[in-house]
Amino acid sequence: MPAGADYWDGVALHWLTARPQRLWRAYSDLLNTRLCEAWLPREPVGRLLKTDLFDEATSAGLAPLIARHARQTVGVDVSARILEAARHAPLARVGADVRRLPFADASFDCVLSNSTLDHFATLEELARALRELARVLRPGGELLLTLDNTANPVVALRNALPSAPLERLGLIPYRMGASCGPARLRGLVLAAGLEPLELGTTMHCPRALAVALARLLDGAGSVRSRAVFFTCLQAWERLGRWPTRFLTGYFLTLRARRTIS
Repeated sequence: MPAGADYWDGVALHWLTARPQRLWRAYSDLLNTRLCEAWLPREPVGRLLKTDLFDEATSAGLAPLIARHARQTVGVDVSARILEAARHAPLARVGADVRRLPFADASFDCVLSNSTLDHFATLEELARALRELARVLRPGGELLLTLDNTANPVVALRNALPSAPLERLGLIPYRMGASCGPARLRGLVLAAGLEPLELGTTMHCPRALAVALARLLDGAGSVRSRAVFFTCLQAWERLGRWPTRFLTGYFLTLRARRTIS
């Protein structure tokens, strides 16, 4: 079954009280920030939509960055607890499911969907969410998307296993959903009425090992050791320029434009 509002409320409560993986979350924010800096328009757009606020609930997230690239920013999330925890973020907050957005057609110039659509139970729901994001984009507007990359054998194996037991054992931080590889994503994007402009990958480090080391440094690491850790992890991102990038990247990255019709 897909994870709903009650489930994500529980995840938010755990993260906001236990504060797990602080260093790893900071590294994830760094990668996402660099991607957004490369892809967001240099001149501010009119309205920008961010599809969930988990980043902003658990850290500074991307809201301060995207606020500089749009005159109005809106964030949606299905969890009331996450919306409340993200109240510091410089954007308007709306409770909504990305499969059924409460916005008019063509009401945004840009949509940022950061690892949101890979938490549904089926690819059909992922495709429905893509169509909804395309609907609220104006013709010529852009979608910036990341989601789990099942062309990576590690991600494919993880997603093939039952998610709930892995979560109870602490092997994954929260429930994973259906996702796809680059060819399938390109097809889903085209079917939603979007034109793919750039398709790549991010996060190429050995993730399980990196998360475990980040936990150790969270508790006992010095400022210098954490800086060295970040530098080492960033070196792995060079794999994103290799022909094998779709086998090593944990996330697909996509920039697409709403077809002008």
